[in-house]
Amino acid sequence: MGKFHIQFTGDYCGTDGKPNMDMALDLLEARPDVSWSFLEDQCPRPGDEGYQDKLYSLSLTPEHVESSEAIVVLRPWVQASAFARGADRLLVIARAGIGYDKFDLKACTENDVVVFNSPFGLTHSTASAAMIFMLMLARKLPLQQRMVSEYRWDLQKEAVGIELAGRTLGIVGFGQTARELVRLLAPFGMRVLAFSPHADPSQARELGVTLVGDLHGLLRESDFVSLHTRLDATNHRSFGEREFECMKPSAFLINIARGELVDEEVMIRFLREHRIAGAGLDVFETEPLPLSSPLLQLDNVVLTPHWLASTREAGRATIVPVIQGVLGLSQGKIPGQVLNPAVLNRKGFLEKLARWQGAAK
Repeated sequence: MGKFHIQFTGDYCGTDGKPNMDMALDLLEARPDVSWSFLEDQCPRPGDEGYQDKLYSLSLTPEHVESSEAIVVLRPWVQASAFARGADRLLVIARAGIGYDKFDLKACTENDVVVFNSPFGLTHSTASAAMIFMLMLARKLPLQQRMVSEYRWDLQKEAVGIELAGRTLGIVGFGQTARELVRLLAPFGMRVLAFSPHADPSQARELGVTLVGDLHGLLRESDFVSLHTRLDATNHRSFGEREFECMKPSAFLINIARGELVDEEVMIRFLREHRIAGAGLDVFETEPLPLSSPLLQLDNVVLTPHWLASTREAGRATIVPVIQGVLGLSQGKIPGQVLNPAVLNRKGFLEKLARWQGAAK
């Protein structure tokens, strides 16, 4: 039967051909029946100055699908085209993180490939990233730094910030990251509103959060608006003209979710015209953010490269359950957090899984 082979997408690889982050390889080394490699055609090469331009458009190909039992994905797309030659060998695609908006789950299911993710490892670090943005904007940190670097201490009057205490935070979405943000902000004494049609009222009450049924009412009352919703076909650019119109001129937008949730052109106009006070953005409609983006010319934004939640601890906490889930499949065991549960009853998937049931432990 041979070894169960796991491939990691090439964005896990550095230009030296070695891992550029913790991949929990110690767990793999304990399993001599398992082998691993990178998808080499996706790996950066020394001197490849254009690699960053294509990093967020990398995709799995039929060649990748044919060459392993498991693929662990960091950033690349998983589209129907990856299964052009079927997936007789591939058993699982694991997403090392929470978001799976780049995955065609229907195509994975139709090709008898189970997909699971790791939704808990980044909870604290993502919530703390939102809090960092709030504090930076409240205290006008970009201006404070510019005052020092440009020797403009005469601007101190313009750099007087605000306290979070007594302000209203409006959260759009009330999943685990949003709830962790509420816990982190508890000592600051903020009033917290949340809009989420699927929220558990008991969880909101426990955290002292007021659930509201009207998004636009939340926006009108909030001093900070933080987005915590998953991107899907129903909410692409759903935060647009009407939503920005509802925000206070003194309010700040925080987006650590997905850039495509927001109509970026509208947001830039409102920021440029100071119809909202500012924004903290870790995500963008186009990534990497083009150097031509007007966002780079604005003085009321804080921008980070979809990496603010990345810490050594969070990386380890994210990849370990992924590796554990993949190793479980190598012995015929179903992982948790399956994103396409319909595949579990498909004959083709069960036949592939049966090849590995009872394998070496």
